[in-house]
Amino acid sequence: MSTQERKQRQRAARERLIVATARDLAEQEGWDAVTTRRLAERIEYSQPVLYSHFRGKREIIGAVALEGAAGMAAAVRAATSHAVDSHTRATALARAYLDFAERHPAVYDAMFQLDGGLLFANEDTPEPLKDAFAALLEVLQDIAGDGVHPALFTEVFWAALHGLATLTRAGRLPPGDVERRVALLVDRLAKI
Repeated sequence: MSTQERKQRQRAARERLIVATARDLAEQEGWDAVTTRRLAERIEYSQPVLYSHFRGKREIIGAVALEGAAGMAAAVRAATSHAVDSHTRATALARAYLDFAERHPAVYDAMFQLDGGLLFANEDTPEPLKDAFAALLEVLQDIAGDGVHPALFTEVFWAALHGLATLTRAGRLPPGDVERRVALLVDRLAKI
């Protein structure tokens, strides 16, 4: 292996460490606790090393969001892969999405609430974000109903899930009715 390849691998590993540490710190203490100084202390590198990878917290949030999108896409695909019919798949998608949002609140915030400098619904949208939407579309495209564009239906279904996740987390909806909300969402929106 050449010196250049070794340096590239070390750089990539250091970048993964920065992102993982930021994610862990945000999950433990919130995004306000994520500063370059604290990250540098935790990973035992200097702040200039952090800045050689990311221009600041915004880009770190963006990197966490991209990893989160990949994780959410994988969770949705895993949850829906063994479903036998469209209704079960849509229900599994909704549960997986809401479960991801609940188990990873700081990552979810990075994906949808915080400014990570990422573009959505644009030709420049990063692949992990496109793939997360594609994971939803794969499940929902067949149940959009006659005359409804599958991507538009997926956007509306996603918006409903995002609203449920956000309102439940904020304590605006009683936590005990999650299953009933999922059933209502799937039964009413999906023309199955």
